[in-house]
Parts: sequence; C-alpha cells; structure tokens
Amino acid sequence: MTVNRRKALTAVLATAALVATSACSTKSDSLAQQAGSGQGYVSGSGVVTQIPEAERGEPVNFDFTLLDGKQGSVKDYQPKLVVVNLWYAACPPCRKEAPALNEVATKFADDVEFLGVNVRDGKAAAEGFTKTFDVKYANALDTDGSIVAALSEVLPPQATPSTVILDKEGRPAARVVGAVEESTLRGLVEETLGN
Repeated sequence: MTVNRRKALTAVLATAALVATSACSTKSDSLAQQAGSGQGYVSGSGVVTQIPEAERGEPVNFDFTLLDGKQGSVKDYQPKLVVVNLWYAACPPCRKEAPALNEVATKFADDVEFLGVNVRDGKAAAEGFTKTFDVKYANALDTDGSIVAALSEVLPPQATPSTVILDKEGRPAARVVGAVEESTLRGLVEETLGN
C-alpha cells in the first residue's frame, strides 16, 4: 500500500469513527436535554438499560399511598418482580404506552406486580387517566416526590415516562427511559424472571 493510499484510508476511518461518535453523543445529549427540558416528558421510543445481576446493588425501598387510599410498601410485593412505571395524565408518551403496560401486566399477573406512580397530578386527574385507559394494576400518587427520590440512583431526574423492573429481591434489574413498547417490556420481564 502506498503512503497516499494509507493516508486516505486513515482519513476515511477517522471520519467514520467521528461520525459514529457524534451520532451516539447526539442521541445521549438529546435524551439528557429532554429529561431536563420544560416539556416535562421524554419523547420517542424508550432507551433500555439492563443491569447484570452481579451489579444490581441494594434493593430499592419506598412506601406509597394508592389512589383508593390504601397504604403500602414496595417490600410488600417481594418476592415477586415489580414493574414501576412513572407517568402523569397529560404526558403524550405516557398515554401512548398505557395499552402496552396493561397488556404485559395482564399477561404476567401471577408472577409480577405492576405499580403505576403518578408524579405530577392530583387524585382526580390520576383517576381519570386510569379509567380512560382501563388500567388494571395499582397506582399511587407521588405528591411529595419520595418515590422519584428512591429511584434517583436508577433514573435521571424528570424522566417521565420511565419504567423500572425490580427483581425478586427488590434490586433494579432494568429500566426504560421514555415510552416502553409491549414487546420490549415483555422481553425484559421474561429475562428478569429467568434470573
């Protein structure tokens, strides 16, 4: 290979690497900007992160009050898997993902507990959403931000909608930042159940 050809090949490879790096950082920066933006939600398809069993760390723990007034703790659901979904009524991606969450919650009702967490609305708006989308699983209000704070090691601030799967010990096993699709959530649940 001549020196000129070698230089040309090196330049092409360097350009390709730069383009690939910029594409990755643009997506990441875009997500970060959305999470901290004034729009109040993360648009587009969800960004999936799985956490290997050896790296899951400590169990997540928080108490909650359901829309019907019952008190509970995420510990009450152990040793089942728990899927925690953060949402609010006027969030377009939250509305889009509602049927997928219902479908997966119904499919895995014997092995997995689902908990919706409304991060913004009052009781009336939250109940209106759950009736409109015929949500079958439990939903809580996070009026004081304590649930979001408990998940802060797992989720970026203001990342709504977001979904976290807690394994049988209550440790974060996977997360989706943004709207989750049914096939993605089903796959994550099946994989976590297999561990």
